[in-house]
Amino acid sequence: MSSGEKEEMRKFKGPKEACGVFGAFGHEDAAKLAYFGLYALQHRGQESSGIVSSDGKNVYEHRRMGLVTEVFNEEAVNRLPGHIAIGHVRYSTTGSSVLKNAQPFIASHAGRTLAIAHNGNLTNARTLRGELEAKGSIFQTTIDSEVIVHLIARKIHLGLEEALVRAIRKIEGAYACTFMTEDELIAFRDPNGFRPLCLGKLNGSYVVASETCALDLIEAEYVRDIEPGEIVIVNENGIKSIKVKKQHGRSSFCIFELIYFARPDSRIFGCNVYNVRKKFGEKLAEEYNVDADFAMPFPDSGNYAAIGYCRRSGAALEIGMIRNHYVGRTFIAPSQSMRDFGVKVKLNPVHGLLEGKKVVIVEDSIIRGTTSRMRIKTLRDAGAKEVHMLVSCPPHRYPCYYGIDFSTKGELLACRNSLEQIKRYIGVDSLGYLSLEGMIEATGLSRDCFCLACFTGKYPVKRDREFSKLCLEKGD
Repeated sequence: MSSGEKEEMRKFKGPKEACGVFGAFGHEDAAKLAYFGLYALQHRGQESSGIVSSDGKNVYEHRRMGLVTEVFNEEAVNRLPGHIAIGHVRYSTTGSSVLKNAQPFIASHAGRTLAIAHNGNLTNARTLRGELEAKGSIFQTTIDSEVIVHLIARKIHLGLEEALVRAIRKIEGAYACTFMTEDELIAFRDPNGFRPLCLGKLNGSYVVASETCALDLIEAEYVRDIEPGEIVIVNENGIKSIKVKKQHGRSSFCIFELIYFARPDSRIFGCNVYNVRKKFGEKLAEEYNVDADFAMPFPDSGNYAAIGYCRRSGAALEIGMIRNHYVGRTFIAPSQSMRDFGVKVKLNPVHGLLEGKKVVIVEDSIIRGTTSRMRIKTLRDAGAKEVHMLVSCPPHRYPCYYGIDFSTKGELLACRNSLEQIKRYIGVDSLGYLSLEGMIEATGLSRDCFCLACFTGKYPVKRDREFSKLCLEKGD
C-alpha cells in the first residue's frame, strides 16, 4: 500500500468544511483558551492547526500540520504568552494542504502585525488577487485569506476600522474571521452569514468561536451571534460593533451546517443542532413508510436523525455497526487479503443483530456515494436480508462555492445519476431523500434564511468564472 493510499484511508471520505476559528481577548491564558477552543472545533478541520498570541507589544505564533493535540503540547502553548490570541483548524477549500497555507496567517505592514484566521471561501479571490498583484502586492501563500490582509493593509492609513469596512465591501463569498493586531481582537462575518460565528464572555474577557461548543468547553457564557455583515472590535477600551450593509437584504445560512458540519451540542443560526437533526428524522418518518425490523444509523453521522425517525415512526432503534473510537491517524498497513479494511477499521457490523433482518439506514447525506456503497456491502456480507436507506436532506446536485469541499459537479453522485441509479450504485433495496420543504420546516426558520444552492443550483453570491479549490495555485 502506498503512502498516498494510507493517507486517504485515514481521511474521512465525505464532504469537508473549510475551518474552525477562535479568538480571545483580556485573559492571561489566552493561548490556552485558544487551544481548548480549537480542540472543541477539531471536527471542522483536521489538516493543520495554529495559534497566534500577543502581549500587547510582541506577537508569537505556532502553526503545524496535524490535529490540535499533535501540533500543541504544554511547552508549545507556554511559548505563546499574552492576553490576546486567535486560533485556527483547517481543512483546505482554497489553497493546497501544505504548511505555508496553515493559519492564522501573519503579515507585517507599516510597523504593525496583522493576523487572520478565516472560515469560508472568497468567491472573487482570484480576481482580487490579480488586481492586487498588478499593483505590486507579493503573496506568500495560495490561500484566499491572504487577500483579505492585503486589502486591509492597503487602506490601513485610513485607520483600521475604515480599512476593515472597505475590505469587506470588496470581498465576496463566505467568511467568518478572527483578526488580530498587537493590541486588538476583531471578528467579522460576511453579509450573508454563510458560516456561524458567536461571541462569549469569560470572567471579564471576550471570546469568539465558530460554534458554541467551544464556549462550553472553556465555560464561557454565550452572549450572542456575530451578526451577518458585522465587525466586532475588542480592545482596552471595551467592545465596539460596526455594521456593514447586507447583500440582497437577506441571510444565506449554510443549511449543511445543520445537516452535517456543526457539532450536535452547538447552537448555530439560532437553532439547537441536536434538535434540528432529530426533526429531520421525524420528517423522514412522515414522508416515508418502510417495512423493516429496525432502523439504525451509520455512527456518528446519522445518529440524531435516526433517533427522530424512530421516535415518529415507532420503529425500533438499533446500532447495527459499532464505531472504533480509537482509530489513530496512522496504523500498520493491512495485507492485500484484508478487503474493505478502510471501512471495517472504523465501523464493524453486529452480525447477530443483522443476520436475516430487514434494515432501514438513516444517513445525513450522500455526496460521492463511495462510502455508502462500501458500508452497505458490509451489511449485506453480515447477513442483512434487506437494506433500505433514508437520507435526512435532499440530493446534492450542485457544487458548493462557499466553503464545502464538493466544488465540482463530477464529485456529486446525484448530479449525474437518477434516484434509481443511485439506489443500484450503493446497493440498497430502496432509497428516499427528505424533501426540501420538509428539511426547511424542521429548522423552524424560513426558506429565505438559508443558502440552498447545493440542492437547487440557485447561488446567492456570484463567483469567479474559473473558481475552484486550487484556483490561486501557480499556473491555474
